[in-house]
Amino acid sequence: MGRIHRYGQKKNCLIFNFVATNTIEGRILQRLLDKLQEIRNALNDDAVFNVVGEVLPAAQIERVLRDYYAGNLGDADLEDRLLHNVDEGKFRAICQNALEGLASKRLNLEMLIERRAKSQEHRVIPETIARFLSDAAGYSSLSLKPVPSLRHTYDPGRTPSVLKNYERNPDWRLPSLLAKYPRLSTHRETADANNLEWVTPGHPLFEAVRRHTFHMSQEDFKKGACFHSLAHEAPARIDLYRARVVDGLGHVIHERMFAIEVGDGRDPIPREPAILGNLMPTGLPDPLPTVARLPEALAWLHEQGLQPFLNEVRRERLTEVERIADHIELSLTELLSRADEEIGRAATEVEKNTQGSEGRMAMAETRHTELLARRDRRRQELTQQKSLTLQAVERLTSILVMPHPERASPELRHLRPNPVTEATAMRIVMEHEQALGRQVYDVSAKNLGYDIISLDLNSGELRLIEVKGIGDTDGSVLLTPNERRVAEDRRDCYWLYVVTPL
Repeated sequence: MGRIHRYGQKKNCLIFNFVATNTIEGRILQRLLDKLQEIRNALNDDAVFNVVGEVLPAAQIERVLRDYYAGNLGDADLEDRLLHNVDEGKFRAICQNALEGLASKRLNLEMLIERRAKSQEHRVIPETIARFLSDAAGYSSLSLKPVPSLRHTYDPGRTPSVLKNYERNPDWRLPSLLAKYPRLSTHRETADANNLEWVTPGHPLFEAVRRHTFHMSQEDFKKGACFHSLAHEAPARIDLYRARVVDGLGHVIHERMFAIEVGDGRDPIPREPAILGNLMPTGLPDPLPTVARLPEALAWLHEQGLQPFLNEVRRERLTEVERIADHIELSLTELLSRADEEIGRAATEVEKNTQGSEGRMAMAETRHTELLARRDRRRQELTQQKSLTLQAVERLTSILVMPHPERASPELRHLRPNPVTEATAMRIVMEHEQALGRQVYDVSAKNLGYDIISLDLNSGELRLIEVKGIGDTDGSVLLTPNERRVAEDRRDCYWLYVVTPL
């Protein structure tokens, strides 16, 4: 019960235990609850309620009551079995062990802050979800009428049958779609404040729209596309791939998209899929440039992309599984030891022909057998979880990138960054952030919509910084479409630094 309030719960939880006290078993259960409260008051620690399962597992209570109803235990036996282990000393030891176990874990505060910042950086935000639903709804005939007074909120029409069809897919693990959803929002706070349907990845409606959009795009993916670029001096091709890491149980552990740029006479270049936000759609040239027929850089992709991806996931998984394995061995070995002691006590009582002893003996042996099977099963599962392989590596599509035909015109020339000015501006901003004691990462080559990640390890504050350099004492800056979209979406942590000469 101590865990109910921890995940997403914003209000206090009231937990009621109902006991029929006009029966012998009810009175004993009431005594059990009273005793737990007394121990909690003595220790002044709510952790008592978190570790009840260690002292008195629910399955054990059920078996004891079942034996009592079957006549295998008397009233005195019932009370002894339920209250025997419930004393302050045992709870104090277990609570203390839990604290020591937490303290002994190899927790790295800086690592946790960095992971939190990385999660914040890469999270799918309400603006992105709303933009996707608005753009994709038309492809499935789903009507979404914006609500002007509420951000990222829509009044949906009836759910089209084409979306309902996805419920029949064998891999559909979500609830059935409603025939018509009430007013919905992709923004959690807006949904909570106005009692609206919160639609986000994992919601049946979102997942059905996502699946249908992906299905409808397959023909376009096969054809590819062509874009103009202000940053490219020569034609290039960008191949987009998807890869999954799967464990021995068949569970997808991680999935990632890779974008590889190839060009005539040069090595492949890794790109971020977000680079598409800075390109301008155009028609295919005639004739096609030679890069359109270059072979895929599969060997480079495997060596520079897929293998590092697998190694990264494997390191994280092995560390996680090893910690779980250590805990399982300690906990189950302790539980098996208790079961052995229980069998020994029951065997002594059987020799003395104590009432109900044979039932207790059978229960103890069953418990011991269950624990052995559980330990073997968990060991096998953990071994399979450590076995990771790359699966479902597939090329999604390819695009041609052509230099913009008017990139040298006066109107567009100022949009092209000056490498020297930009490098100077980057250096100044990074030195400024480092002087504030922050960790700084240069991600300008990834085309994420920002150039620098700056993280304060003390407060956990994350800054996604876009850097613009101006060679003169005055002038103007221009955000690319991708940069502007990120600026609008990530208002919580987006910073724009403009660097000019003194």
